[in-house]
Amino acid sequence: GGSRRLLLISNSTLHGGGYLGHCQQHIQSFLGQKVKRVLFIPYALHDRDAYARTAREKFESLGYGLDSIHESCDPVEAVRKSEAIFIGGGNTFRLLKALYDNSLIHEIRKRVLEDGIPYMGSSAGTNVATVSINTTNDMPIVYPPSLKALGLVPFNINPHYLDPDIKRTHMGETREERIRQYHEEPNTPPVLGLREGTMLLVEGDKATLQGVTGARLFLRGKKPTEHEPGTDFSFLLTDSNPLNP
Repeated sequence: GGSRRLLLISNSTLHGGGYLGHCQQHIQSFLGQKVKRVLFIPYALHDRDAYARTAREKFESLGYGLDSIHESCDPVEAVRKSEAIFIGGGNTFRLLKALYDNSLIHEIRKRVLEDGIPYMGSSAGTNVATVSINTTNDMPIVYPPSLKALGLVPFNINPHYLDPDIKRTHMGETREERIRQYHEEPNTPPVLGLREGTMLLVEGDKATLQGVTGARLFLRGKKPTEHEPGTDFSFLLTDSNPLNP
C-alpha cells in the first residue's frame, strides 16, 4: 500500500448541491495537475450513456478529460492505460458483478496498488474499494460471483451512514444494528460508517477523514466511536485482517 492514493467519498450528491459539487475541491487537489484524463466506470447504473454524460460534464468543468470504460471495446486494456480511475455510485451488487464479468478486479488492484494511479470512488464505488460489499445498503438485484471486492484497504466502509432517528416510529433495524450483526460473524474487519458529506483520503499508509460531517467507527467486539473530520485513520490500514484478499 506504499504508493496507493484513494479518495473514498460517501455520496455523489449532497442536499442542495449538484453532482460531486460538495467535494469538487477535494477532487481537484487529489488529482492535481499531472492527471489529464480520468477513466470512469459507470457499471453501478443501468443507463451507462447518461451516467457517463453527467460525469464527463463535471470532470470537464474541473479541467479533466473523461473516458467511460463502457465505450471501450477492451475494458482491461482501458484500465491498463488509465491515468486515474473513478467508480461512481448506484447499485453495488450490479457494479461488483460487472467488474468480475469484465475481469477487472485484478487489473484495477494492480494499477492502484502497484502502479500508484489515483482511485476515486463515491458510494458504490467506495464500497467496492474495500474488503467486501457485505456492509452495503443496496439490494442484491444481481448475483456477483463473490462478495469480495477490490481490497484496496483492509477494512469495510458503510457509505451514506445514517444515525437512528429518535423521532420516528419506524421499528426496523438501524444501520448500527446491521453492522453489529455483521460483526457477530468471525474474522470480520472494521467498518467505517461514512456520513453523507464525508470522505476518506488515503495516501500510502496514511488515511485522513475529510469533509463536513463525522464518521462512526465499528470494531468487532467494541463499542462504536465517533470521529470528526481531520481524524487520522491510518491505524485501519495496518490492521491485519485474514479476509484481506
